[in-house]
Amino acid sequence: MLDPLKTRGSVKVKNRAAVLLSIATVVAVATPVTAAPVAPAGSTGPAAATLRWTGCATTRYPSLQCASLKVPLDHDNPRGRQIALALTRVPHTAAKSQGPLLVNPGGPGGSGRALAGFIASALPKDVAAAYDVIGFDPRGVGKSEPTLDCAAGYFAPVRPDSVPTDGRSEQANLDRVRSFAESCQTKHADVLPYIDTVSAARDMESLRTALGAAKLSYFGYSYGTYLGAVYAKLHPDRVHRLVLDSVVDPGGVWYEDNLAQDRAFDARHKAFLAWVARYDEKYRLGGDPAEVERRWYEMREALREAPAGGKVGASELEDTFMPGGYYDGYWPNLAEAFSAYSVGKDEKPLVAAYQRFGAVEPGAGNGYSVYTAVQCRDSAWPKDWDTWRADMWRTHAEAPFMTWNNAWYNAPCAFWKTEPLAAPDVTNTDLSSALLFQATEDAATPFGGALSMRDKLKGAALVVEEGGGNHGIALSGNKCLDDKLASYLRTGKAADATCPAGPAPTPASATRALPHSAGGAALHGLLGFRG
Repeated sequence: MLDPLKTRGSVKVKNRAAVLLSIATVVAVATPVTAAPVAPAGSTGPAAATLRWTGCATTRYPSLQCASLKVPLDHDNPRGRQIALALTRVPHTAAKSQGPLLVNPGGPGGSGRALAGFIASALPKDVAAAYDVIGFDPRGVGKSEPTLDCAAGYFAPVRPDSVPTDGRSEQANLDRVRSFAESCQTKHADVLPYIDTVSAARDMESLRTALGAAKLSYFGYSYGTYLGAVYAKLHPDRVHRLVLDSVVDPGGVWYEDNLAQDRAFDARHKAFLAWVARYDEKYRLGGDPAEVERRWYEMREALREAPAGGKVGASELEDTFMPGGYYDGYWPNLAEAFSAYSVGKDEKPLVAAYQRFGAVEPGAGNGYSVYTAVQCRDSAWPKDWDTWRADMWRTHAEAPFMTWNNAWYNAPCAFWKTEPLAAPDVTNTDLSSALLFQATEDAATPFGGALSMRDKLKGAALVVEEGGGNHGIALSGNKCLDDKLASYLRTGKAADATCPAGPAPTPASATRALPHSAGGAALHGLLGFRG
């Protein structure tokens, strides 16, 4: 359950998620030009593709360009079937270029094409001018071809209660996830063995070659931190700059990482409930965090029996409030919906909050399908459901907010037919430098993961946002963090540092104009294990 970029936004801060959502449609309709590789006579494999960039400008990003790159489906068979990666670029304008800067929003399953324009505009002008900022849809994602979509409408409400309090609800959830795994196998059996992080990292090397660059730089969020670390492990001599923001624990890929995430999301949910208690005069849910928590679970039980608006049951309630674990700018809106239902006996604000933050929108099937394909292929998951059941109940006892919801999100891996790979050890003694960013209270990628990654990457420095709980923190309005990023991209010099977190939201920061979320599926697919 990593995280979805599309669930992050800001009322006052120009958060990258809101910007991405505003341009995603425009970028999506641009038609990239494919430059197919041409093999010279007598060669044993295809020659490196030459990219042909065409304008696909938006009002916000007038210099944006698009292209497409053919890469082997199976990199061990380079003359075999070719697939296409969709790309965007904001070209450098400085007289002296530092080369390409590839950017990735996470997931797995997150589309990166919209990210290039945002990163180029959010960086200081002199830094952006020195790089060709390049976004890409990883294999299987978005406008890359082929795309995965295993089961349309998989998250349609009302789903079975995530917490299997009886055998019937557990079996209903098991039938659901098994059906998804079988559907994915039926529809995409020819490509599933090649949808994984190592293959995506090898695609990045193909892209570097096609760009004609001796080295590339990389900036990845959430799951994108793992992708960047894997690329650096494969090609440490090809890395110019490496920025990893909200860092995956490489030692827990992926079953253990999800269990750690369950505990961290529960702690972040409790932080939200304590914030609600602080504003009891506004929300009238109690001044004691324990009382607010009791009322939240009382709301969950009521919705399990009678879903709000025929759409928001217990599982959908979890989907709705989970984005608050990624970004505290959503807390005022979530608190208003909570109060309206529990105090005012009004379901409408809660249904509206579900539509905004939790509901799956068209296209979310692709993000979740790739998410599942990558996670199930990247490493081994328990195949014995008794193991899952015991681990989830043990974790649920200390972290009830999201444990079972997250379990069902990942449970297709228990029934996945494609054999798993061995997760690579990303320990890297050949890097010259890397810069990591991490908030101490991040739920999607708990803090320990950043410490683990820093220990594995020679020359890596860690910038900590002390007391921060948001996910994806660079270029989100914290000047201290952003200055560290800009300095590193200019010079390649990195040092450990601590930055204070920004202020918590206030009830007055609630807005009716927050962007729609791509929902539970995207929430799990764009930035992380769900990110």
